[in-house]
Amino acid sequence: MRSVGRRLGYQYIRHLAAPISSFKSAYSLPDQYYGADNPRWASTLATKGVGHLVRKGTGGRSSVSGIIATVFGATGFLGRYLVQQLAKMGSQVLVPFRGSEDSHRHLKLMGDLGQIVPMKYDPRDEDSIKAVMAKANVVINLIGRDYETRNYSFEEVNHHMAEQLAVIAKEHGGIMRYVQVSCLGASPSSSSKLLRTKAAAEEAILRELPEATVVRPAVMVGTEDRILNPWAHFAKKYSFIPLMGDGSTKIQPVYVVDVASAIIAALKDDGSSMGKVYELGGPDIYTMHQLAELMYETIREYPHYVKIPFPIAKAIATPRELLLKKVPFPLPVPTIFNLDLIESLSTDTVVSENALTFEDLGIAPRKLKGYPVEFLIQYRKGGPNYGSTVSEKISPKWS
Repeated sequence: MRSVGRRLGYQYIRHLAAPISSFKSAYSLPDQYYGADNPRWASTLATKGVGHLVRKGTGGRSSVSGIIATVFGATGFLGRYLVQQLAKMGSQVLVPFRGSEDSHRHLKLMGDLGQIVPMKYDPRDEDSIKAVMAKANVVINLIGRDYETRNYSFEEVNHHMAEQLAVIAKEHGGIMRYVQVSCLGASPSSSSKLLRTKAAAEEAILRELPEATVVRPAVMVGTEDRILNPWAHFAKKYSFIPLMGDGSTKIQPVYVVDVASAIIAALKDDGSSMGKVYELGGPDIYTMHQLAELMYETIREYPHYVKIPFPIAKAIATPRELLLKKVPFPLPVPTIFNLDLIESLSTDTVVSENALTFEDLGIAPRKLKGYPVEFLIQYRKGGPNYGSTVSEKISPKWS
């Protein structure tokens, strides 16, 4: 009976097609009012550089942008903001994860039903990487680690994994855009092992995929960041924060949402970003001392610093690195006293003079002071409005 009903349905649709076409010819309604030919309904994603894409809808989360993106490292800090921006324009996002089932739970709400697809994989298993990349036409690599563990070294995470992804993407044949997220200051001559391995990864990827886009974000600031949060937590616990050196090292922190927007802008362009390297820094340059002042100003507490010379800071951080693979148990994750971070802070990290920047991608990065650091109000000891009056800022003296 099902087959008979299906056959009758097909015959009905075939007979119905002629009246519909005659209706359209009689009233001369052009097709552009019904589909993506109308600029109002068309996707803004450029076809050059991403190939032929099937698009539908108005460009919102229930539309189809044509992008099927595998985002490695999607469960990390930058990943959540990038997945959100991809999903809200109607892209399908494949989320490789190696942790628990809860590691990607927050991402599923960012897209329409079925658009966020978590996929279990092993970064050391080539077949599982090919499986999560099989249906994709865009690959974005956010994988990175700013400290070493017993199981994963800088060389493996930041260099070899990135090179392996580029090789597999090249063999895939259907990857139209490849974006590698590196670090500002990446250089083979850097004193930081992180920055040296990131530079090696860039070289390996551009050798395999000359059309890949490389972005080098500066220190990223946001709700889950790894600079202002550790500082504020340390300040609440110990009533001071340690500054490496004299706090005069210059950095150019950037709002994490702006970095995600820059990656999306690179995907939307006419292919002009392919094969290029972009350095993404915020609009303002801060010394470490000035950034700490901003943190204290936001949490509304008096600043207290202990300036630690670099040799002493390295001596404090070195035992963890020496014992890392010699003890039969995991060591604590370093926050402020991270040896590689201390090495990187020994030199200024700012955008190069002639580098391609946010401006070349049509993005205006936001200033750090204001909304990008408002998440720090959670550290105010008297609630969000604490310290808003003079009387609250003055510590009372009891006789």
